[in-house]
Amino acid sequence: MKHGSQIDTFRQLHESGCFVIPNPWDAGSAVALASLGFKALATSSAAVSFIRARAETPNSVSVEETLENIRVVVRATGLPVNADFQAGYAETPEGVVSSVRRCVEAGAAGLSIEDATGSDHRPLYDLSEAVDRVCAAREAIDADGRGVLLTARCESFLVGDSDPLETAIERLVAFAEAGADCLYAPGLMTPEEVQRVVEAVAPKPVNVLACESQWMTVDALAGLGVRRISVGSALARAAWGGFLRAAREMKASGSFGGFGDAETFSSMNQMFTEWERSQR
Repeated sequence: MKHGSQIDTFRQLHESGCFVIPNPWDAGSAVALASLGFKALATSSAAVSFIRARAETPNSVSVEETLENIRVVVRATGLPVNADFQAGYAETPEGVVSSVRRCVEAGAAGLSIEDATGSDHRPLYDLSEAVDRVCAAREAIDADGRGVLLTARCESFLVGDSDPLETAIERLVAFAEAGADCLYAPGLMTPEEVQRVVEAVAPKPVNVLACESQWMTVDALAGLGVRRISVGSALARAAWGGFLRAAREMKASGSFGGFGDAETFSSMNQMFTEWERSQR
């Protein structure tokens, strides 16, 4: 699928209904998700940090490493890919314009820009600065002309804001007015929080991070008007969890019982063989 077609498909997914956009971290995980029938994928800065043996911080993955991961995931399947593009990898709005152009050129059908600074003493950009940065991303996308979908994120729930819901609503409304196509505040935990955000930015679509297993399901979130559901680093952490459980058991007791839940060699080979055939 060519880049323009990927963008069109991605935009159509946001027009109605509710879809899950899972987060692979390399070509193999991307192909596995595509083979299961997911319609779009998203990168994860945390997942990329982990495979590079780094703790995730705002600067743990460079823009070059991020762009290369986007290219790898895009090339693997041809599905639309939304890029976790952190805060735009630039200090100024002018820098955001330049870096977003590179993200679009890497093949992203969509990208997200967040308002976190990475600084402890000022964890979020001032609202006016954050809006200017969303406008800069919009400028770069509009100059390209193909309609890459722009998601604007408010990180208030993740940085210890004193009133994260009200901060998120104020900022997401401003981001929507600045030209964001989709709005996202990772960390929403209750149906009431989700509903308030959906209503505040309507009719623009909302992405929710699936982070509360007690009640969050596709049906429950769809019923609240959520259009897109992402999982962040959860799939990567699930893979790491299986790996570490088996490795710890092997080291601690000399047992290989931790391999009992492993996918079989034949099923892995069959999955990738069938994918290769489908791409010919």
